[in-house]
Amino acid sequence: MRVVVADDSLLTREGIVHLLEGAGVDVVGQAGDSAQLLGLVATLVPDAAIVDMRMPPTHTDEGIVAAEHILSRQPTVSVLVLSQYVDPTYALRLLNERPDGVGYLLKERVSDVTVLLDALQRLAEGATVIDPGIVSTLLGRRRPASPLDDLSAREREVLALVAEGLSNQGVAARLVVSERTVEAHVTRTFAKLGLDDDAKANRRVLAALTYLRSVR
Repeated sequence: MRVVVADDSLLTREGIVHLLEGAGVDVVGQAGDSAQLLGLVATLVPDAAIVDMRMPPTHTDEGIVAAEHILSRQPTVSVLVLSQYVDPTYALRLLNERPDGVGYLLKERVSDVTVLLDALQRLAEGATVIDPGIVSTLLGRRRPASPLDDLSAREREVLALVAEGLSNQGVAARLVVSERTVEAHVTRTFAKLGLDDDAKANRRVLAALTYLRSVR
């Protein structure tokens, strides 16, 4: 996998690069601001870009804006945004731009290289990766009327884990149930959300997007 890493903090950027290269990932470029990032992505067309949410000059949402630019113009490039803050609004902005190959993780997670590598692999497979902290925050914000109202408590629990980007196997391990049980819950959830079995659409991504929009 070919990756570009963008973070204005040299120490953080080099730390991420060190973790990736130590795991055999090919880091083809590094950027300290959004303009440099966009130039590298346009020139190198990597498999993925790891982007800090806050970069110069204002340190507000430059990383999100750059990520949206990449997602809209580079369909083969996955984007993993890293943030110090749990902010569902930014995660939804990314998913609204392109609901596949998109991730949003807290920076504290990526000190564990297995988490970082797992996220990149899932993005490469076209999944979404949403930080569990964001999903937990959203669970406390459910609006009265929601497409999720017809789901059972267990189905909502399964859907929340799907929204994090977990596979059926990953959900089964988290809930300590069989994979067959998870498959049954997922199938019923898709049906209740009106997600038909369409080969042109990734129902897991659409279900995750429905979930995040409904509980924000």
